[in-house]
Amino acid sequence: MEFIKAVVLGIVQGLTEFLPISSSGHLVIGSEILDFQGKGVAFDVFLHMGTLLSVVLVFRKELAAMLAAPFKYMQAERSEEVMHNMRWNVFVVISVLPAVVFGLYLKDSIEMIFSNLLLVFSMLFITGVLMISSRYLRGRNISLQGRHALIMGCAQAMAIMPGLSRSGSTIFAGMAMGVDRQVVARFSFIMSIPAILGAMVLQLGDLLQSPPTTASLVNIAAGTAASALSGYLAIILLLDVVRRNRLQWFGYYCLVLSGAGFLYFLLS
Repeated sequence: MEFIKAVVLGIVQGLTEFLPISSSGHLVIGSEILDFQGKGVAFDVFLHMGTLLSVVLVFRKELAAMLAAPFKYMQAERSEEVMHNMRWNVFVVISVLPAVVFGLYLKDSIEMIFSNLLLVFSMLFITGVLMISSRYLRGRNISLQGRHALIMGCAQAMAIMPGLSRSGSTIFAGMAMGVDRQVVARFSFIMSIPAILGAMVLQLGDLLQSPPTTASLVNIAAGTAASALSGYLAIILLLDVVRRNRLQWFGYYCLVLSGAGFLYFLLS
């Protein structure tokens, strides 16, 4: 039974990490509903590893070009492609700075934040409003710049709050500044890589203190595989949804889920 729960939570992590409906919020809710006893630090770390793998697979060509750009630059190559990738490398570094600051300051409060279901439903409501509002943003096809990356990074840092979607917040922020929505979406996924790595690093200390048991490794492997596959499909889906400017679909879902959560609290 725990194996099935691990797969379910892996699918939830993969889908919600990249779809603008909040992975952290859904994992809190899902773990509560399933009463998953096998969930722990190791499980969380490897679920993040699965979603990280999915981003790398989808954007493998862009990432390879970005990694190669500094070496080509040092060899005095100044082609438009190399300079574009060099700028994006800088933008990724800029975008991760707010998350580093937030992570360091809130590290001791994260566990308390993630145990507050009422906060989750409140943040889901905000996510829903943002996604529905996105349909009214007028694209101005502005090129991505450092200031845009910084503001998108701030949005990503705020999404440490469970229920506030990381992808939804960053894409909304970029679109609100007039940057081309397809460029914003692709950058949002790429800038998530150091953020996901950071989340894993913050948990490594706890993981070393409480390594997974042999019995839980099967559940961890199943959850990781499920999160990687579902994450890959979620990225492909969201890129298409952004291209067609239909993010409001996810907003309606978040509002319904949030409303159901508030109703639960009122009746319980």
